[in-house]
Amino acid sequence: MKIDSVVCAPVRAGFFFDDQAAIRAGAGHDGFAYVGEPVTPGFRAIREPGEALSVMLVLEDGSIAFGDCAAVQYSGAGGRDPLFRAARAAAVVQEVVAPALLGREAESFRGLAGQIESISVDGSALHTAIRYGVSQALLGAAAMSRRVTMAEVVAEEYRTGIPIARIPIFAQSGDDRYLNVEKMIAKEVDVLPHGLINEPRSKVGAQGEILLDYVRWVRDRVLQLRRSDSYAPVLHFDTYGTIGLVFGINPARIADYLARLAEAAAPFRLQIEHPLDAGSKERQIEEMSRLRAELANKGVPVALVVDEWCNTKEDIQDFVAARAADVIHVKMPDLGGVGNTVEALLHVRSEGLSAYCGGTCNETDRSAQVSAHIAMATGAHQVLAKPGMGVDEGLMVVGNEMARVEALIAARELIGGRS
Repeated sequence: MKIDSVVCAPVRAGFFFDDQAAIRAGAGHDGFAYVGEPVTPGFRAIREPGEALSVMLVLEDGSIAFGDCAAVQYSGAGGRDPLFRAARAAAVVQEVVAPALLGREAESFRGLAGQIESISVDGSALHTAIRYGVSQALLGAAAMSRRVTMAEVVAEEYRTGIPIARIPIFAQSGDDRYLNVEKMIAKEVDVLPHGLINEPRSKVGAQGEILLDYVRWVRDRVLQLRRSDSYAPVLHFDTYGTIGLVFGINPARIADYLARLAEAAAPFRLQIEHPLDAGSKERQIEEMSRLRAELANKGVPVALVVDEWCNTKEDIQDFVAARAADVIHVKMPDLGGVGNTVEALLHVRSEGLSAYCGGTCNETDRSAQVSAHIAMATGAHQVLAKPGMGVDEGLMVVGNEMARVEALIAARELIGGRS
């Protein structure tokens, strides 16, 4: 089935763009907004409403496949592409991407998506958000053409050999890190709470005491509120490099502190994301590797999760080769085309590390649905509930999509077995 036309529509993202550098430097809150001037180039304010661009492919039979170009909350940080602007992206899609798609057969995803991935403008690759959204639309078009789910397209084209099944969901609390945890426990979320530990003074403490108390509180609330002893979520905290800001880029000191967090989290498994930020990819790999070795030597049961400076498929391969983490956050919008996410998740899994199919609160319902298919097809370790910071909405979008995929595939197999 051929692509007849390409239509773009600027839409809302599920959260906000935040200037991480300004926040880490101590920008204060004024209600929901932040006080002060932005630091990262491209920001007009420290917090701006998230923008996205919906790219719709009109196929020759009139059916429409679409994907949403979206970028992460902390755009421009940790080696990422600059702040995404939907209006500018729409012009690029119409002028550069659309001519490469019109009249093309949509049935095969991988080849066509790879061609879009290789397009450059003035010597630079397309913005990651553009590649992300267009590739979602192409995956949807391939599924429509074949009359199967997007998960099945991925499984077939990448020959995964992995059963398509529900993946554990990781929810994020945002700044409402107490009430939202209680929501997560009530809904028996698999991995929680994220915590948004993005500022050292108010969220970690001068000696780490604030974060330690919070980890202990989350542990206690799970034990108090769970309906069954069988509910044992993984406790996963994203610390945005703030532990390193408190204790210095000192793996021995950080390991000692993580040992205290592990004790506070027991009996639940603890994952700590981005405990330190070394300022470059090479140094990040070096320091995270040293920290992981310290934890192993001291017998500290904490799984390290890598995020910043691990933005591309090649970055992920380098972190995996160095064994610089236990869990690799494959942050979908940062990788550009979703085919890169597929290959990255499969690579992490094949190397024996945990593959986290992630992203950002600042995505859309459509990109979240697509991520559910990809996580299922690649056997990811966990998948992020997104978009937004309200817990319920992200759980609904990602969880419901996985339920639909499982039901459709099971029904098709049942019908096939009867024929």
